[in-house]
Amino acid sequence: MKTALMVAEKPSLAASLATILSNGKSTSRKGLNGACSVHEWSGTFRGETVCFRMTSVCGHVMTLDFHSRYNNWDRVDPAELFSCPTEKKEAVPKLKMPFFLAQEAKGCDYLILWLDCDKEGENICYEVMNCVQSSMRRNVQSPDVVYRAHFSAITEKDIKAAFANLGKPNENEALSVDARQELDLRIGCAFTRFQTKFFQGKYGDLDASLISYGPCQTPTLGFCVQRHDEIQTFKPEPYWVLQMIVKSEDGREITLDWERVRCFEKEVATMFLLHVKEIKEALVASIVMKEKSKQRPQALNTVELMRVASSGLGMGPHHAMQIAERLYTQGYISYPRTETTQYPENFDLIGVLKQQQHSSEWGSIVRDILSEGMNKPRKGFDAGDHPPITPMKLANRNDLDGDAWKLYDYIARHFIATVSRDCKYLSTTVTFKVGTETFVCVGKALNDPGYTIVMPWQAFGKDETVPDFTKGEIVPIQDAKLVECQTSPPDYLTEAELITLMEKHGIGTDASIPVHINNICQRNYVNVSTGRRLIPTSLGIVLVHGYQKIDPELVLPTMRSAVEEQLNLIAHGQADFEAVLQHTVEVFKQKFLYFVKNIDGMDQLFEVTFSTLAASGKSHSRCGKCRRYMKYIQAKPSRMHCSHCDETYNLPQNGNIRIYKELKCPLDDFELLSWSAGTKGKSYPFCPYCFNNPPFRDMKKGSGCNSCTHPTCPHSLNSTGVSSCVECEGGVLVLDPASGPKWKLGCNKCDVIIHLFDDAQKVTVEEGVCECGAQLITVEYKQEKSKLPNEATEMTGCVFCSPYFTVLVEKHRAVSRPAGSRAPRGRSGRGRSKGKPRPPKDKMAQLAAYFV
Repeated sequence: MKTALMVAEKPSLAASLATILSNGKSTSRKGLNGACSVHEWSGTFRGETVCFRMTSVCGHVMTLDFHSRYNNWDRVDPAELFSCPTEKKEAVPKLKMPFFLAQEAKGCDYLILWLDCDKEGENICYEVMNCVQSSMRRNVQSPDVVYRAHFSAITEKDIKAAFANLGKPNENEALSVDARQELDLRIGCAFTRFQTKFFQGKYGDLDASLISYGPCQTPTLGFCVQRHDEIQTFKPEPYWVLQMIVKSEDGREITLDWERVRCFEKEVATMFLLHVKEIKEALVASIVMKEKSKQRPQALNTVELMRVASSGLGMGPHHAMQIAERLYTQGYISYPRTETTQYPENFDLIGVLKQQQHSSEWGSIVRDILSEGMNKPRKGFDAGDHPPITPMKLANRNDLDGDAWKLYDYIARHFIATVSRDCKYLSTTVTFKVGTETFVCVGKALNDPGYTIVMPWQAFGKDETVPDFTKGEIVPIQDAKLVECQTSPPDYLTEAELITLMEKHGIGTDASIPVHINNICQRNYVNVSTGRRLIPTSLGIVLVHGYQKIDPELVLPTMRSAVEEQLNLIAHGQADFEAVLQHTVEVFKQKFLYFVKNIDGMDQLFEVTFSTLAASGKSHSRCGKCRRYMKYIQAKPSRMHCSHCDETYNLPQNGNIRIYKELKCPLDDFELLSWSAGTKGKSYPFCPYCFNNPPFRDMKKGSGCNSCTHPTCPHSLNSTGVSSCVECEGGVLVLDPASGPKWKLGCNKCDVIIHLFDDAQKVTVEEGVCECGAQLITVEYKQEKSKLPNEATEMTGCVFCSPYFTVLVEKHRAVSRPAGSRAPRGRSGRGRSKGKPRPPKDKMAQLAAYFV
């Protein structure tokens, strides 16, 4: 007698299938691995009597991993993971599943696969085939050896129909899963290893954390952080609503809605209020009555089930899908992973409905539908995968535990609603005229509750009706007032809203969406709060902001949705497996290398969020964007950080940073800072934003105001520059306006410093130019401290040429210059002195001698 080996995806499913196919006559024994039972019976297959042997796997048999030598985090450069060899390993070694399957397949003639009917199931089909190919009596590649059962519910009708219409495994769908596994392994492990090793040990509270990256997980987190950022940057705006209250004949006070809705200018809103305040009665201008309907729901798919479970039943999507799978294997519902919202033409709606007519919860509703005639379900979307999620047998409260009953209760009610009548109601809109202003009142009166009988949470409230008014009626006004309101920010994303965004942008599949949401929760990237809202943690926020700073595509949904499209093309046989895999791996490898090169951008955000120094940083100058105080982080390298904008600005190093007179940069409104190398050393003011983002092409990153070429700013080179430096090429001696009373000029390129005009009250650079090319300077002293001749308190001249200034300028501290070298010229060697002749040689020698 020939033997047919049957393999299901789970032990419980194998037991149910064996009971149905053997008509309850199978015998059972424990498998060699101790986890999977084997059920045996005799029956007919391909016109002959065979021995059926039904067993199962426990999910995936194999998993993809790197060769063992590449799993040492300390010895392997993560960049190697994009090209190193991979291998299939046992998913759960202790189960010894390949050995178990090979043993059970010995001498078998046929292999009939009962894996779940999705892409993952197709992939497991080929894992099973690889395990048994050496044990089967004939080669599994032979056309009449391997068969595939396609089914959507664990009912006798569905299972026996599937057995009578066996097909073949779909290799393209299996390959698409292989591609996804390899991409997720290479990309996820490379990024995760690098950033985990980079940040561990640097920040104490992250030492035990795995800082993971996932091609789907990270865009999922990105949606949550994007909403957080919208909330943080939201600026409330006041507006005013004109509220009118009238009294009907039956004594009810009705609040009318203003046709203009709201007004953002109080003066204008007050003008409208004064206008209607003068009028004591409202005229009923029109009454419009229309019969409307609230449509019954479309058939239920996975995404909608997860949304409802989260928003209405208080279950996370991952937990809800675990329960749904259990209900499926127990035969209570159809296969819970489907994108389809339309029943097939041959779907037995009446048969499914009749199973529910004896329910103590909704049996009477079902009997009414059966007696009055079932309504045809709305047309939905046919994804070509599985029928919508449907109850397959009756369950009562006592049959299922708490959450399982809640989920089954919803699935059953949803199905009944799809074949019920639409909810019909009468909508009444009453329009009132008060002077030139129009107000409306809208009410709803129920005509036929329809499907809302079985889904009562969607029914109308009793207070949605309006009193009976007649056109032309005059109604007394009880009150008219302005109500001040404020625009409010959006709330944090709910799981249901996140699921909708993931579906819209093609992030994950109906099977993997709950896994990605569960991952960002378990890895402490988001917390689930009241109402199942997802609030990002500091770690989640910093990660997303870091990716956005380095390479926004790493967190945007567009990258993954494009990959999913390519994987779907593989599944449909329209794209080559190797070509898609190689191209995508290369794209992410380049992104990884760029990420590694620019990791300092993310590190800055980590430090200001997690380090002790960041937490104790002192408030310093104001941010030009939000006008809030930034924190001065003194850790090396020192930085300024705005926690509100989540921006970090590098600072000049190895010196002292202080506020510069609370003055602001005219370009960006950031408060200026001053850097100094000590009381007698070099110093200059700078703008934190311009220092990191040079505003002019001729400015380099890391430039202070002493190198800024702004034409009119009083702190710029054009206003404070005196002459070209006497020591370096291209440097300019610039007056430090904050150095008084110990005034000094400093080169904006080298370390040259000239001390001058000690104890002067004020020193300014003038428009005029000396014959040597340097700008003229005006110095002012107080009467009692004047060092100018003839007790003068103010004088203008050249610091290099004016004899009265010579004694007031200290010799150069650290640099000597050979005679005959370059003499001073104007700012940047050009500007206002451009075109002037150079001084004669004797003058140059005199200037050179001055600095010896």
